[in-house]
Amino acid sequence: MNEMGVNPLVVSHLSRNFGGVRAIDDVSLELKPGERRAIIGTNGAGKTTLFNVVNGQIPPSSGEIHIFGQNATKRPLHARAALGLGRTFQITSLFRSLTVIDNMIIAVQALHPCHFVFWRRAQRYRDVTARAEALLEKWNLADRRNELVKNLSYGTQRQLEIVMALAGEPRLLLLDEPMAGLSAAETHLATDIIVNLDRDITVLLIEHDLAAAFSIADSITAMDQGRIVAEGTPDEIRKESSLQKIYARGGATNS
Repeated sequence: MNEMGVNPLVVSHLSRNFGGVRAIDDVSLELKPGERRAIIGTNGAGKTTLFNVVNGQIPPSSGEIHIFGQNATKRPLHARAALGLGRTFQITSLFRSLTVIDNMIIAVQALHPCHFVFWRRAQRYRDVTARAEALLEKWNLADRRNELVKNLSYGTQRQLEIVMALAGEPRLLLLDEPMAGLSAAETHLATDIIVNLDRDITVLLIEHDLAAAFSIADSITAMDQGRIVAEGTPDEIRKESSLQKIYARGGATNS
């Protein structure tokens, strides 16, 4: 459960420079417990850079990040995961030559107190396997358990990646373009997974599919050239005339 009165994520005056380029510029935002927030914007708006800084892949040039009340600005990735942060990536990061169940076991074991030893019997890790099986069952992937990931459709791979991100029982989940490359039917399935997540999990997602983003999110943050330019409910953002000019100028909405 989320701590009472503590916001899952508070980003304060965050900036990140790459040489002379400021990829994110004085960004501040707060997520409330259980909130679904979508970040939208055109190519180069700074969305994925913001995710990479929040996740701990790259350090900020300035500003602070608090996760469930803890200052995580200088903490490494694993320490942020221990605070309850989980993430998927814009490009799938699965083990393509392993089976679905093997991928799930790896994801579950990553934050498990035991560690695999190759010469021990697999039965010693029944609790890990049981949790992996339960997650596949819950999210309708049990019938694919023995398939190699490389033989799955791209949409099913994205679905598996989201489920793997849930293996660590995150309380704050970052989803980086979960609908990227999906067909209409696959987008509908992925949207259903996100919508049906427990409200104990706070969700921050980047999404180029505006229809999907607006159907999932309680609130929308729009970025342009590294800065937040608009925030509000989906209805409020739809009426924001300045965003139409930004998208007309920027073309594609991918980050």
